[in-house]
Amino acid sequence: MSNKPRTVFIVSDGTGITAETFSHSILAQFEAEFKFIRIPFVDSIDKALEAKSEINANASRFEEKPIIFTTLVNSDINHIISQSNGMILDMFHTFISPLEKMLGVKSTHAIGQFHQNIDTQGYKNRIEAINFSLAHDDGQSHKNLKDAAVILVGVSRSGKTPTSLYLAMQYGIKSANYPLIPDDFERGNLPHEIQQFTNKLFGLTINPMRLSEIRNERRPGSKYANLENCRYEVSEAEEMMKKVHIPTISSTHKSIEEIATTILQHIRKDSKSYY
Repeated sequence: MSNKPRTVFIVSDGTGITAETFSHSILAQFEAEFKFIRIPFVDSIDKALEAKSEINANASRFEEKPIIFTTLVNSDINHIISQSNGMILDMFHTFISPLEKMLGVKSTHAIGQFHQNIDTQGYKNRIEAINFSLAHDDGQSHKNLKDAAVILVGVSRSGKTPTSLYLAMQYGIKSANYPLIPDDFERGNLPHEIQQFTNKLFGLTINPMRLSEIRNERRPGSKYANLENCRYEVSEAEEMMKKVHIPTISSTHKSIEEIATTILQHIRKDSKSYY
């Protein structure tokens, strides 16, 4: 295999997000580099021919053929893409056909069926959760904190904001996040606004060296990004979280998905599942 990233096409009659997520999960098992190209809304013969042309042009430019993940319901469109010059991984054929045999029921084969079947209330919950998380990002608002399922705390740039948004978008979970800053360490207390919600708190910590690298990307050469300052803030934050018995996880070597899953497991101990 060459050192150049292998091209991976995601071809779908919808957004292609589901197929792309699946492809990332599968290809993560291989120690190789991939370049992902998503071709969404391929819902006509003309669009299928355009997609096929793009795939074949890519195949002619590189030594190795591209990998093509597809989720196409229309058989005519699917046939066109299947003739592309690459390795075809037809997710519908792989999963739906065996399920039809096992269940003894034919699938609807309807374009966008997943989106049509989305629980309306669940969709509304996700939208509300996103708005809530944005409004309560970085301690911007103290209103309605009682409605939060979780309040993330940690030093600045430890991963609180992306985790909050991921929980909201994927699971409809309302989360707020508060930075722990030197003023809090000097007082020896959590921010006043969240002291009454210790049962909702979950802490994120991070390796000081990694934190310094991240902060230097934003404010290079500043005291904020200085390694010794990062060591001080992380140490004080961890001590404070330990003192208040806040469950914590290090974001240093964890993906957003892993962090969110750990938080979900904690939340779900005493509550119903979130979707």
